[in-house]
Amino acid sequence: MSAIFQAFKDADLRKKIIFTIVMIIAYRIGAQIPSPGVDYASIAGRLRDLTAEQGNLYSVINLFSGGALLQLSIFAIGIMPYITASIIVQLLTVVIPRFEQLKKEGQSGQTKMTQYTRYLTVALALLQSSGIVALADRQQLLGQGIEVLKADRSIWTLVVLVIVMTSGAVLVMWMGELITEKGIGNGMSLLIFAGIATRLPTDGAQILQNNGGVVFAMILAGAIVLVIGITFIEQGQRRIPVQYAKRMVGRRQYGGSSTYLPLKVNQAGVIPVIFASSLIYMPVLITQIVNSGNPVPPDNWWQRNVISWLQSPASWQYIVTFFVLTIFFAYFYVSVQYDPAEQADNMKRYGGFIPGIRPGRPTAEYLGFVMNRLLFVGAAYLGLIAILPNLLLDLGVGSGQGAGMTAFGGTAILILVSVALTTVKQIESQLLQSNYEGLLK
Repeated sequence: MSAIFQAFKDADLRKKIIFTIVMIIAYRIGAQIPSPGVDYASIAGRLRDLTAEQGNLYSVINLFSGGALLQLSIFAIGIMPYITASIIVQLLTVVIPRFEQLKKEGQSGQTKMTQYTRYLTVALALLQSSGIVALADRQQLLGQGIEVLKADRSIWTLVVLVIVMTSGAVLVMWMGELITEKGIGNGMSLLIFAGIATRLPTDGAQILQNNGGVVFAMILAGAIVLVIGITFIEQGQRRIPVQYAKRMVGRRQYGGSSTYLPLKVNQAGVIPVIFASSLIYMPVLITQIVNSGNPVPPDNWWQRNVISWLQSPASWQYIVTFFVLTIFFAYFYVSVQYDPAEQADNMKRYGGFIPGIRPGRPTAEYLGFVMNRLLFVGAAYLGLIAILPNLLLDLGVGSGQGAGMTAFGGTAILILVSVALTTVKQIESQLLQSNYEGLLK
């Protein structure tokens, strides 16, 4: 506690922490305000009786919004459009030469990339809110025939609802950027952290009520083990020694130092899980919107072999598909973000080399070999973490209480631990600058 008190003794750090807390509280208040035209009482009653299959269809997206999605609040879309837009813009740097050039221009190029990300966020938020409102209007969001909107549903009312949700997503994006700029930690990650953390008490109570004290104690113990394991993997690094040769610049000598190149075991973070979650529920969402009012017959091949699997998170087909997608996106994202050849060229430019490895192409091949070995472990770890809630559902744990199981699942704990570690490290770095003892001892 003394280290926490020291953080509040520093005036600048105290202002940043208080500002961050205020913005998170404002975000959570907005997540509870119903959008116009929404029958909030009907939604609240339906969510209490939601079955596991219906609740888990949008469970991860609903989890990231802190339960605001299925409640159709003004922040129902949440931070997901901005995160998706950021990932898409990063991936497009490999495909579009203009984006790659902007990435190399430094701060000015980054500002332009951020502007493109904001434009794409608005487009994605508009698309997603239109889809959610269409499902709600056709009584398919919380189950077939479930009414979630009020009786007066004119075109104007639905348009206003879409505009409100899209504006809410833009406001959340602005709040996240403000936290990053004036607060402490990454704003987008902290908003997701707040959404997940606020669901833990409610979901824990549901598990205790539906499954009993023994199952709840087992899940709690498993969550503690997960926290320890995730912390261990997230902090894990492969440190490759790097030696810098001595060089003369004018009359001064530079270099000659020994350091290391840290390669994380989980280089991709939680991005592959988010990508896989978004992709796996997209066919169901599109099918529901296209075939609204004309249900697909059960003997239809698409309905029988694809939709029926994707609508049941406890099925082995869903689990295998989710696992494979997570591993694929882990490899894909790291291959886009980390270029061994570029890393080798930077080391060669500044006179650095790995002992026993020649500079240039041999260094790039060695870094690629090491990264692929680390990535195999990191991708398998992410895949197992992602499917853990589905495995528990398949075993019958958490059935009948919908998406509540996800809040105690691996993905949620992975985000909570990762964001907590990153934020604490930022606080500690500022404490050390002010000659205070750090939080981590």
